[in-house]
Amino acid sequence: MYVRPAAAAAAAFLGFTLTLLGGTAASAATGPSVPSSPSGSRGPTGTGGTPGLLGPVVYAHRGASAYAPENTIASIDLAMRLGFDWVENDVQRTKDGELVVVHDDTLARTTDAEQAFPDRGPWRVKDFTAAEIATLDAGSWFGEEFAGERVPTLREYLDRVDRNRQRLLLEIKKPELYPGIEKQTLQLLEETGWLDTDHVQRRLVVQSFSADSVRLVHGMRPDLVTAFLGTPTVADLPKYAEFTDRINPWHTTISADWVAAVHGLRGAHGKAMEVDTWIVDDAATARKVQGMGVDGIITNAPDLVHQAVLGSFGF
Repeated sequence: MYVRPAAAAAAAFLGFTLTLLGGTAASAATGPSVPSSPSGSRGPTGTGGTPGLLGPVVYAHRGASAYAPENTIASIDLAMRLGFDWVENDVQRTKDGELVVVHDDTLARTTDAEQAFPDRGPWRVKDFTAAEIATLDAGSWFGEEFAGERVPTLREYLDRVDRNRQRLLLEIKKPELYPGIEKQTLQLLEETGWLDTDHVQRRLVVQSFSADSVRLVHGMRPDLVTAFLGTPTVADLPKYAEFTDRINPWHTTISADWVAAVHGLRGAHGKAMEVDTWIVDDAATARKVQGMGVDGIITNAPDLVHQAVLGSFGF
């Protein structure tokens, strides 16, 4: 469920899509070159099954990860420069209890851990201290221009998202590996100002593939918007509506009827439930799920999906 394009191909594609959107690669390096995401003004509680004025909300999956190394500061900064305020990330925990932003439960794919610590295989995140992880190169695997990018701590990541005035779809990753990570994540969100009224109402959604984890988060902070990652049967949807606001499925597992069934239920906050689907990286699929009525599209290539969505309105 990840994209690892060659650096040259990614750069070429980025230049092409920026041209489509009226920008250039140079302007992407200096500031936003395209409008904010089509329905970026919509808060996390949404409008209950009603996409924004210009279609579904576009979420930058692990940042603009088709063009920069996933879950890095560079990736969320690029999403910001492309004009996208919603970013998605993955949270795990180190050996000494630090929350870090990384997708895999091992460090091998997206860092140089194998070279830096050759005798520490299989290089599980939970077997390394935060100080050790901070020494790793999390950018060179993607492209030489990103050499030296680091695995950010969640605290560093939250600070940058806040500085960028972005919004966050935060995934608690593999909570079964990290007992108590839900409470710890909420404590850090509190410490960093992310649980004030502005963030809770407009800028933060917490999700997980674990229904138990989502239920725990809802129990501790019932004001938070939450999402379950998966595709429950229509018969089971009412159970999820008791503790969550959104069902976020893989795009190949849904139909218009299923989306309508989700929209027909009221979630934990008494509003119609929503659907944000993943991972959509091509225009045809973006238009297909838009036609199904999804509220959001989670993508590695937010500019491409944005353009596809706008095209449906004749832009």
